[in-house]
Amino acid sequence: MNAPTSILAPIADLRLENVSFQHRGQSLLAPTSLTLSGCRRTIIMGPNGAGKSLLMRLAHGLLTPTSGRVRWQGSEPVQAMVFQRPVLLRRSALDNLTYVLAIHKVPRARRKAQAMLALDTFGLTALAHRPARVLSGGEQQRLALARAWLLNPAVLFLDEATSSLDPAAIKAVEDAVMTFHASGTRIVMTTHDLHQAKRLADDVVFLHNGQLLEHSPADTFFSAPCSSQGRAFIQGELIW
Repeated sequence: MNAPTSILAPIADLRLENVSFQHRGQSLLAPTSLTLSGCRRTIIMGPNGAGKSLLMRLAHGLLTPTSGRVRWQGSEPVQAMVFQRPVLLRRSALDNLTYVLAIHKVPRARRKAQAMLALDTFGLTALAHRPARVLSGGEQQRLALARAWLLNPAVLFLDEATSSLDPAAIKAVEDAVMTFHASGTRIVMTTHDLHQAKRLADDVVFLHNGQLLEHSPADTFFSAPCSSQGRAFIQGELIW
């Protein structure tokens, strides 16, 4: 495994075909069909409980749908996922990265240099030897992104990755996300922050009560959503 480079090959389309999910007899996601294609930044939006994180976990393969199927049209690409609260080892920031490289059988002689490159890319060089779990929330998220970057993913899933951060940390994480996208990574991200979605989105997936109501270009969704729930949502109204 070499240092991450731009992804040159086209990314396979991801297709969800009549995917649904039930838990203890309760339907949490109605049958949903959705295709994600190209090197785009797809933002999944909706009120709390809409099914955003659930849809993402199904797309990533962390959950198995109750019915329907999730498939790649072509070879399944390398994927990475960053959660709202990243899981970090009780080690230094640097060791969190070299551990990932060891798992992927990168020769020991190359691990530190690759890990330091990742830390530098995400503005964490000065924190290399600090325990990962004492870093601030924003620093931890950037470390999680640096760890994902080492995998050179074709698709990066982010689940509310900035929801508990202050404005400066949010900007730093958004800049890191753009670093991924500039290298050719498809971004799939959940957020409840309308301003963030407007900054980042190429297209928007809008959910409400476990139903996919809209999938449209960002400009279209924010200027003229086709559903009454979408219109209410972007106007800041509570929808149930």
